[in-house]
Amino acid sequence: MRRYHNQGSLSEDSASIDLPGDDPGIDGRRRRLLAAMLLSPLAHGLTSYGSMAWGATARSATPGAGPSLPYPRIIALEWLPVELLFALGVTPLAVAGTRDYRLWVQEPPLPASVVDVGQRTEPNFELITDLKPDLILYSQGYGPRPEQLNSIAPAMGFSFTDEQGRPLSTARAGLLALAQRLDMMPAAQAHLADFDRQLAAARPLLASYRRQPLLVFSLMDDRHALIIGKTSLFGQVMDQLDITNVWQGENNFWGTAVVGIERLATLPLARAVCLDHGNDALTARVAATPLWQAIPFVRQGQLRTVPAIWIYGATLAALRFCRMLRLVEQRW
Repeated sequence: MRRYHNQGSLSEDSASIDLPGDDPGIDGRRRRLLAAMLLSPLAHGLTSYGSMAWGATARSATPGAGPSLPYPRIIALEWLPVELLFALGVTPLAVAGTRDYRLWVQEPPLPASVVDVGQRTEPNFELITDLKPDLILYSQGYGPRPEQLNSIAPAMGFSFTDEQGRPLSTARAGLLALAQRLDMMPAAQAHLADFDRQLAAARPLLASYRRQPLLVFSLMDDRHALIIGKTSLFGQVMDQLDITNVWQGENNFWGTAVVGIERLATLPLARAVCLDHGNDALTARVAATPLWQAIPFVRQGQLRTVPAIWIYGATLAALRFCRMLRLVEQRW
């Protein structure tokens, strides 16, 4: 796992913040992942970032392994329903975009036994059919049309957010709906109760964030940043923790805003967290510019770079965000 960096400016030996860039086929993947970001839908004392409490015993979606499920062979074509399955302790039979999942989502980790069924936007329908799924999970408004999926097996869709911009509330509702479908309501209720306990435990531990606004963002390229807004998943978590989001500008449906880097220089002084997607070359180029050095949080040494967390996730991503804030707070 990459280390956290206490830095006033980005440097070549720091964690980097662009789309991944070392693979020979990365250009095409970078375009897909950029499109996904723009369009896709606290353990004890919060002391451990890596020891995520996913549940000690995960049920397998493969036949004959683990307790019986009404839909034992489950395929998830988007990463939000993957997270919902893991929150219930269920491992899917197959997932779309497993390689990119391990790069962008990372946790909960996908077992090696999970079958890759192609890209999230263009899954391999022939392979999906051959796997004979009992249930296909997808994110509404993203990827194949529901009627295509229902021609193979029963399909269930999930929303990332609602019209009021409440992705965390929507995730809770989605988890309960999935649990009802899988006859696992006690597991969902236990998970949500534990989530509420961990979020309540985070409030006093993150009290220092209430003394100064916070900016959470990623660099998209040499000229643009993606900012986590008030109606994003992490924005709603910040609201529940009474942490002020310094970004009060416009948001898209997903709760984010893509802005020119020059906009960062106009924001009031705040603590800033940059989500790292591993591109040292981009980091070095941006850090060398006079514009970057003129940004208030850079000049004042208020920038920290951290490993990326999937911003379009659900309760598990929200808890990982809280753990990240706790670790960063200890190094500010």
